[in-house]
Amino acid sequence: MVDPQNTPARQRPGVVTISTYLLLLFAVCQLISVIVSLTTIGTVREVMDEAYSGSTVEGAESLGNLTVVMTVATAIFLLVVALALFGLGLLNLRGKNGARIATWIVGGIMFCCTGFSLLSGLASGMSMPGGETSGDMPSAEEIQRRLEEALPGWVTPVSLLLGVISLIALLAALILLALPKANEFFRKPTQQWEPPMPGGSYPNQPGYPPAPGYPGGGPSAPPPGAPGQPGDQPPSTDRPN
Repeated sequence: MVDPQNTPARQRPGVVTISTYLLLLFAVCQLISVIVSLTTIGTVREVMDEAYSGSTVEGAESLGNLTVVMTVATAIFLLVVALALFGLGLLNLRGKNGARIATWIVGGIMFCCTGFSLLSGLASGMSMPGGETSGDMPSAEEIQRRLEEALPGWVTPVSLLLGVISLIALLAALILLALPKANEFFRKPTQQWEPPMPGGSYPNQPGYPPAPGYPGGGPSAPPPGAPGQPGDQPPSTDRPN
């Protein structure tokens, strides 16, 4: 028989705990990125409005507002997903294999998004002025130059640093969840079988009550007054005349 109480307790390996801490670090980096975006959004809007103010292209003035809205919406979305990953990390601590699979899926998508955003920031920072423009629309290099002049000098380095830390932390967390020690922790434990003790009964099997004994004569003695018991005479059926 299988005794669930004898199932060995699983010991959480350190790689699973470290993976959850790395997911927390990733969420903190995304939170700081959102704070940076919100603190500089006013300056970005002013630069974009000034850059597109003299353009005669239809809808050019709304491009600045669209860019600002997309930037803030993207940052908030990344923060929400990062918090969701941290929540999955808490479930990973409890050995939920479904949470680990969800972490790989969501984390892989976030890794691609974060890497693409980081590469875009590096590319825009290394781009040279003199790009092509359409009509009197300002070029991307011109807008980037104006943003660098208007924004504080720490914004770009901090944003890139947060992107690098986020990327490394997320990648390391996903790798740790795939190590052999983590696989053993998330594997469903096998229950141990133990034979019953001699003279014992199987669990969940009702026992039969012992045969009732007769008082004074042992288990096989007949009750008092029964025919055949010594010293007892059968009642007389003769009536007196």
